[in-house]
Amino acid sequence: MIDVRTVFMGTPEFADVCLKSLIGSGHEVAAVFTRKDKPKGRKQTLTPPPVKVTAELNGIPVYQPATLRNGCADETIGGLKPDVIVVAAYGLILPKSILKIPKYGCVNIHASLLPKYRGAAPVQWAVINGDSETGVTSMQMDEGLDTGDMLLSAKTAVLPDETSGELMERLSHIGAELLLKTLSAAEKGALKPVPQNSQESSYAKMLTKDIAVIDWGKTAVEIHNLIRGMVPWPVASSAYQGKKLKIYSSALSGSTDAEPGSVLRVKNKFIVACGENTSIELTQVKPEGGKQMGGRDFLMGHPPGAGESLARKNN
Repeated sequence: MIDVRTVFMGTPEFADVCLKSLIGSGHEVAAVFTRKDKPKGRKQTLTPPPVKVTAELNGIPVYQPATLRNGCADETIGGLKPDVIVVAAYGLILPKSILKIPKYGCVNIHASLLPKYRGAAPVQWAVINGDSETGVTSMQMDEGLDTGDMLLSAKTAVLPDETSGELMERLSHIGAELLLKTLSAAEKGALKPVPQNSQESSYAKMLTKDIAVIDWGKTAVEIHNLIRGMVPWPVASSAYQGKKLKIYSSALSGSTDAEPGSVLRVKNKFIVACGENTSIELTQVKPEGGKQMGGRDFLMGHPPGAGESLARKNN
């Protein structure tokens, strides 16, 4: 049985799948570091990160520092005497003082094929940009932002209608398997770190609600990819009849000469004209103050007037 003493650092569901894999594989998880509990939902109930829930269920000590840069966590981590620190979607920068503590260093499980999509939202940008392939890379961490030497990687196709949430869920299991392979290879001295080519790198910036506002002047393919990439957050949106309309799913439609943003009610389907004579069907939407529903059902309650349009971005 593999028994590498590990300190795990991570926060969301992606990291939780990796943690569960570590626990189930026989590695000793000495402690878990995660972000602080956050208020969620309409009632703003203070909710622990998924990683914290798993750790507590397994009797693993949990630490939730606001930062690691002030040195306050160095003594705690050093006292845990980890062979390796595993990081997966943690959300805090590890300073040099922590990077040098473990025997095998700090290993990051990153949801992209590095050096492409360094940064906070690699899965979402792979979908938004219409990539046909992505994957997970294990990396020996250094002081840069996802700049360390690559260890192992695993590729997977991005499905044409897959949302970033669905892709993230698949990648979490690929990442968990890759993590165990990486630790096993490290124990055997079989890893061959490969430096990243920074000239081939790209940065996946954090998503914002502004990015989610649809520009109907773009092609249907571009808009379809944006809609997929914005699920589950912040969800693509547009203005319709003076109110915000969130758009959760779509399907490519036929060609049209209509002005981009124009609502084309075809066989009761919610179809909108896009740039370059393309169009898109909005299949799942959520009106402001309402519930999520099918596009056809939405139009029944909000019929378009003559020449009705969804607002063009930056108008």
